Amino acid sequence: MSEQKKKTPAVRNTASKPRTRKTKPKLTVEEMLALIQKSLDDGKAQDISVIDLAGKTSIADFMVVASGTSQRQVVSLAERVALDLKAAGVRSSMEGKAGGEWVIVDALDIIVHVFYPETRAFYSIEDMWKAIPVPAADTESESSK
Repeated sequence: MSEQKKKTPAVRNTASKPRTRKTKPKLTVEEMLALIQKSLDDGKAQDISVIDLAGKTSIADFMVVASGTSQRQVVSLAERVALDLKAAGVRSSMEGKAGGEWVIVDALDIIVHVFYPETRAFYSIEDMWKAIPVPAADTESESSK
């Protein structure tokens, strides 16, 4: 019978170069907001609106609403925002690309809604979120006065 050669595992030489991970520092919410606004503006979005959600909900800090002139532009604007966020090291997810009338980019701290103008007018999402009152921080002490 012939002898089988034993395979030896490859040994890495880790002493020559220290392993460093090239990660970008995470953006602040304000930097993310500026990046999103610039991305939408560069893509020729119309009627860009920023809604501060602080104290209204815990789902996000800000909501950005914008319109595109066509279904193709709506999808393109959302993709542009997602790609710019990814390039900055921010993860996001996208919903609604197939329809092209309303695409949402969820970047956790900021939610971006890109609408076709008629769809935006129908849902009037800005009115809904602006109408929610911010709860008072100290309601008990004021009501007892």
